[in-house]
Amino acid sequence: MSSASSSPSRLGRGDRFFLTLVIGLPLLALLVFVWLPALASIALSFTTWDGIDLSGIHWTGTANYTEILTNYPPFWPAVAHNVLWLLFTALLPTPFGVFLAYHLDQKIRFTRFYQTAVFLPMVLSLAVVGLVWEIVYDPDTGLLNSLLGAAGTGGHTDWLGDPDLNLWAVLVASAWRHTGYIMILYLAGLKSFDPALKEAAALDGADGRQTFFRVTLPALKPVNVIIVVVTVMESLRAFDIVYVLGGGTGSRPGMELLSLLITDNIIGESGHIGYGSALAVLLLLVSLAAIGAFLVQTFREEDA
Repeated sequence: MSSASSSPSRLGRGDRFFLTLVIGLPLLALLVFVWLPALASIALSFTTWDGIDLSGIHWTGTANYTEILTNYPPFWPAVAHNVLWLLFTALLPTPFGVFLAYHLDQKIRFTRFYQTAVFLPMVLSLAVVGLVWEIVYDPDTGLLNSLLGAAGTGGHTDWLGDPDLNLWAVLVASAWRHTGYIMILYLAGLKSFDPALKEAAALDGADGRQTFFRVTLPALKPVNVIIVVVTVMESLRAFDIVYVLGGGTGSRPGMELLSLLITDNIIGESGHIGYGSALAVLLLLVSLAAIGAFLVQTFREEDA
């Protein structure tokens, strides 16, 4: 056998150019639009800067973090609201989306119609969803107050202006969209599920509930991991819908979130770039801690 036939084939110029485009461009975009801004935010979080002149950047060390943790009134309410958002999303719309996916996978009549109806909010952006629910929550002509007034059980309720109600109102609007997202993710997992496992469970005398919790749910562990990660990330980075329903401010009483505080400080009138960057770094650390702890626990259980 000749040495030419046994040696590995070399990539031609066209192949190298194609690989450069397919691999190089996404890596370049990831570097420019993700890693460089992230590293720049970390560096700027230790400075004070008005965002106008680079010569105005002054090193302050950990002063921004100290100020945020000890003397920034909106910070801790925003942290509490982000935690509440995470708990609400994890305990209500996420399980409900799984519940809908499981039952809509049972070949019931009009299942395609139901799936489309539940998934429809996902077609809309969160900003548009916010505008829709702003009409629903309008204190004068909104659908919700009109229905409550017609039923004789409600009055003139300012759903978005009341600090005791507005966050819950936004959570309901967010859940309306999130439920459809989770339903589609879990339906995709159920379509790849081996039906022989269900048949074996039925032969062993398991009912539908036992089959789901003891067979289906463990078998779809990769999908469960994706759903948990998506739920955590969606909750911690919540911004669009709150920005719309909150009137474009992160300091509205009752609706403070870390993402809105970051926006107010970076692109607001004050222009506290270093302060906003420090908030962004704190949000990044919280997100990484939540996702990392879950993934470590998941992989540890798999290795055990």
